[in-house]
Amino acid sequence: MTIRLLVADDQPLVRSALRMVVAETDDIELVGEAATGDEAIHVTEALRPDVVLMDLRMPGTDGIEATRHITGSSPSTHVLVLTTFDDDEHLHGALQAGAAGFLVKDMDLDDILDAIRTVADGNGLLAPSITRRLISSFVESRAGSTTTRRPLTGITDREREVLTLVGRGLSNTEIAADLFLSHATVKTYVTRLLSKLNARDRVQLVIAAYEAGLVAVT
Repeated sequence: MTIRLLVADDQPLVRSALRMVVAETDDIELVGEAATGDEAIHVTEALRPDVVLMDLRMPGTDGIEATRHITGSSPSTHVLVLTTFDDDEHLHGALQAGAAGFLVKDMDLDDILDAIRTVADGNGLLAPSITRRLISSFVESRAGSTTTRRPLTGITDREREVLTLVGRGLSNTEIAADLFLSHATVKTYVTRLLSKLNARDRVQLVIAAYEAGLVAVT
């Protein structure tokens, strides 16, 4: 199955570099480009890509607002944030808007391609330091709110084990090795957790694990 990709970035050189590297792959197709948040929204509505690689800072509607609109109107589209900025304020906004993962522009292009595949497949949470720090600080910021933390209910002991490892940032392959399960079995557990916890993606599962106290905030 070919992954349909939209690149949203106001820098022509970034779009050009990604265009060239994607052209050399067999499983990713660049179906559209956008230089502004508004363009990203409109192109997504027209093409319904599997993944949007989204820059945070663009003229007009920024990447955060574009992400919020896209995740709300096109649930099957995953937004992968690509940015040169790693300050918590902007990344918090992207997380709250529904972004499924975070990358920085100085990553190797091959790593970015792998990240696109990971997000499209829904089987792994990207776990660079920026993502772990982001989620930890996001959960800490919510800890001081008036919202009462509720214990996890309706999940089995094995699902709790899987959720704990998801919260630690492990991929399905790593979880399978840790629990001596098949990759397909772990994928089934993760799918059940997404449904039972009403989570859109693995980022929200990680947050659920932190909020439930299964993983300590460091």
